[in-house]
Amino acid sequence: MIDSLFGSKTRVKLLHLFLNNPEKSFYVREITRMIDEQINSVRRELANMVSVGIVQQDAIDNKLYYSVNEDYPYIKPLAAIFSDKNTEGGMGTASGVSWKDSLGRMRGLRLAIISGKLVSRIKSLLLTCC
Repeated sequence: MIDSLFGSKTRVKLLHLFLNNPEKSFYVREITRMIDEQINSVRRELANMVSVGIVQQDAIDNKLYYSVNEDYPYIKPLAAIFSDKNTEGGMGTASGVSWKDSLGRMRGLRLAIISGKLVSRIKSLLLTCC
C-alpha cells in the first residue's frame, strides 16, 4: 500500500535506507545489494530523488556516492514515516511519543485495534483506553 503512495517499491526501499542511515553514503552497487532491487530501477529512482533534492550525490574515487540531503525541507516528516526508531514494543513515532499515549488522549475513544504494518514484531495489539 505504501508503494502506491510513494510511487514504487524501489523508491520506498531507498527512502527507508537513506532516512534510517542519514550519516552514511552508499554507492549504487552497494544499494542494489542492500535493498535487493535491479540496478536500472535503483539508478532511475536515485536520479529522480536527486532531481527532487531529497538525495545528494558526491563523486569520490571514481564512484558516485548517494546520501540523504538533510537540508531537504520535508526531511523530518519523511524520517518520521520511515523511521525504525519505535517505542512501546515496536509501536511509536520518531519523536518518541507512543501511539498508545496519543490514543489515550483522544476523548471518547474506548477501543483501538492496531495491526499489520503499523505494529512490528507482534501480529496485533489491542489497546483499551478510558
